[in-house]
Amino acid sequence: MILGVLAETYDGERRVALVPATCSLLAKYGFRIVLEKGAGIKAGFSDSSYEEQGVQVLSDRKEIIVSADIILCVRGLGANIDRGRADLDIMRHGQVVVGLLDPLGFPEEVKEFSGKGVTAFALELLPRISRAQPMDVLSSMAMVAGYKAILMAAEALPRMFPMMITAAGTVVPARVLVVGAGVAGLQAIATARRLGSVVQAYDVRPAVKEQVESLGAKFLELQLGNDQAEAGSGYARAMGDQFYRDQREMMNKVIAQSDVVITTAAVPGTKAPILITKDMVGGMKAGSVIVDLVAENGGNCEITRPGERVEENGITIIGELNLPSTVPYHASQMYAKNIAAFLQNLVKDGEIRMNMEDQIISESLLVHDGEVASVRVRELLGLPIDISAEGRRSGN
Repeated sequence: MILGVLAETYDGERRVALVPATCSLLAKYGFRIVLEKGAGIKAGFSDSSYEEQGVQVLSDRKEIIVSADIILCVRGLGANIDRGRADLDIMRHGQVVVGLLDPLGFPEEVKEFSGKGVTAFALELLPRISRAQPMDVLSSMAMVAGYKAILMAAEALPRMFPMMITAAGTVVPARVLVVGAGVAGLQAIATARRLGSVVQAYDVRPAVKEQVESLGAKFLELQLGNDQAEAGSGYARAMGDQFYRDQREMMNKVIAQSDVVITTAAVPGTKAPILITKDMVGGMKAGSVIVDLVAENGGNCEITRPGERVEENGITIIGELNLPSTVPYHASQMYAKNIAAFLQNLVKDGEIRMNMEDQIISESLLVHDGEVASVRVRELLGLPIDISAEGRRSGN
């Protein structure tokens, strides 16, 4: 079974799908790995470090695509609209692609996979169950993003994070508000606390209070009737417009008192809700910083500009995209371990096992045998979702 690892072509992407240590592990399971020359350089992994693990390094991208049984990528078509099609044109019927494909954000591109006859697994669609945790790419990358968000805020803030008692007087600690206590938010809380700031956090899911407090932050309890805010998938559920209006009104005072606000509130496949309006930004102190971690989905702040850092009346709003790529070494390391765990579940005795009774396989399977297999994506495309039991077993 040949695994092909491609160099990423998305602008600014520095991660790589497999790192040398993971290649060594997969080789023990019988995989042969071919890697595009230079694929790991930007993440800090030289070609020679792969070759030491038995990986064949090739300079011809087309040769890798043609020869591989399974193609591994960080960003495939969907998550790499502009350049992903060039690779798809070379792929063959039955070939397997595993990576981040953003099918909920760009469902129309899924049809291109199905038209080619490729079998594609979108790691964004992995179910949030205990057995899938070692494969949970979204959580791994969210952890990196939450960490980096605080470092960016600390760099932009014109004051220090910790309290310091000096001969020149006492330095008051920075006040940080984290909105959304998922994986990214919790990591932001932990990092901000390590830097010595006073942290508050809010989430529409009251159940996360214990996790927030365990990290040393204060949990904001806004009485908004949000008992049904968590979806069965484990992510936050989209709420109504009135709910978000009430939420903004109650958070206004807290935001005005904060030096740093980190926003992480997103619902997969939908535009991010506006939690911080322009007027709320205007009420913040000069020098304050907002880091919007969902800028790629439109942003939680009304002023956020995806991919840009803007200033509004002395307030800095950071809408950086693809934060995991700014810490490519460890982001790649975690991503590779997630991929390896997924492959070990998918491939048995040198063969791909399309076991549709396995929730991990059935829910992450995006397209197979010329058909869109994901029920969630079929709904977005307006396709019939009453797939027969026989069809589910075959992936149709």
